[in-house]
Amino acid sequence: MSSSNSSLKLVVFSSFLWRVAEKAGSSVVRFVTSIILGRIIAPEVFGIIAIIAVITSFIDVFIRSGFGKSLIQKENADDIDFSTVFYLTTAISIVAYVLLYFTAPIIANFFEHPQIVPTLRLMSLPMLISGLNIVQIAYASRNMLFDSFFWATLGAVIISSAVAITLAIAGYGIWTLVVHHLVGAVVSTIILWFTLKWRPKLVFSVQRMKNLYSYGWKLLVSNVVHNAYKQLRTLLIANYYSSADVAYFTRGRSFPALIADNSSRAISSVIFPAISKKQKSTETVKKMVRQSVSVTSYLIWPMMIGLAIIAEPLVLLLLTEIWIEAVPFLQIACIYFALLPFNETSTQAINAIGRSDITLKLKIIKTVIGIGILLLVVRHGILIIALSTIPTSIIFSLINILPNSKLINYRFKEQMADVLPYIGMSAIMAVIIYPIQLLQIPGILAMLLQIIAGAVIYLLFSLIFRLRTFYFILDTVKQRFAKRKITAD
Repeated sequence: MSSSNSSLKLVVFSSFLWRVAEKAGSSVVRFVTSIILGRIIAPEVFGIIAIIAVITSFIDVFIRSGFGKSLIQKENADDIDFSTVFYLTTAISIVAYVLLYFTAPIIANFFEHPQIVPTLRLMSLPMLISGLNIVQIAYASRNMLFDSFFWATLGAVIISSAVAITLAIAGYGIWTLVVHHLVGAVVSTIILWFTLKWRPKLVFSVQRMKNLYSYGWKLLVSNVVHNAYKQLRTLLIANYYSSADVAYFTRGRSFPALIADNSSRAISSVIFPAISKKQKSTETVKKMVRQSVSVTSYLIWPMMIGLAIIAEPLVLLLLTEIWIEAVPFLQIACIYFALLPFNETSTQAINAIGRSDITLKLKIIKTVIGIGILLLVVRHGILIIALSTIPTSIIFSLINILPNSKLINYRFKEQMADVLPYIGMSAIMAVIIYPIQLLQIPGILAMLLQIIAGAVIYLLFSLIFRLRTFYFILDTVKQRFAKRKITAD
């Protein structure tokens, strides 16, 4: 392996470790905070916040998608490009906030929740700093400064969680969750401001805007369309079922999302700028994508299958019987989220080589299919809606396979070889550890034994079958620590 490729691998893996550390650290804090808040605040309150989060996240995707990715993907982006995007997205953010502010009463009437009006107006305030935050993220990602993300995210989560727990104990109810959201967004932006060197310049180029727009608008539309589909599911549940049902559905999904969604975002946020730097070399791009798919599948599948196995005792331990109805949604979501890293990496590879047009086409196709399935099942119960996400996700994965086969010669057989072994190993591990919970021992002890046994079994499989991904992770970690030791000396 050439020194340049070795150096790139170390940079990418180091960046990945920073992102994993960021996501893992923040997830642990969020996890503990959610448990404490879940014991104090009623499920119905979480249901109202979930409805508002659907609306604000949809608008946020509209603001954030496109231009930020364009800055990362463009080979020679400079201060003019970054400043242009800053002023443009700031203007869009202000317009979006004003729109939500005045439409809040209409939204509240639709869901028959008057409290949505003040809550939505407050939870939308972070949009006003989105212009700065988008460029901060793009600058750090382009320059692989993922340690900045670590400190910004972890600092914001710790401070916002401390404030939220204090307010919850004091009995502020729904306002606890609102302030939690506000403080997290503001603190993160402030920390990035002090840790990054970039500052906006008094320049704006219409031509640069047009050039960035030619790539970014396709990502903008594709993300808005796909996000609309995802949020439609929650909105339909909120419309057809109670706010408690929404809370069980979203809380069940939140557990596996802490692991899979965060891991997926970590690898995609690293792989996109890394591939963008090597986008002209198809062979290098293919190797990076294969390694990404293999590593994430190796790590995610056993965790998701294991989490599904221990779902009930975990919910009883952490959230008590009040949330027991969230268990089946948690188990279903584990399978859905296990497929997410494959879909995310495939999409990022297409975007990084400049084919956002293909991403748009795929998102439209998948959205049409997803909405069609959703409309077929929406009246058949909330559990059926959750179950429908599994075949939907499988279909989405199959749709993503074809473009990568053509663009980077990542054939179907190779893609299956990079995923299926870990699914099989995880399934066998699950069959072995499941009977432990049938023993006449306390639930907590059984759960701990299942976690330990599952980890040992999976590690033994890795050694027995001499999995390349396992040894790749070991070798890369060794190289990273060896390089750090040399630097220290």
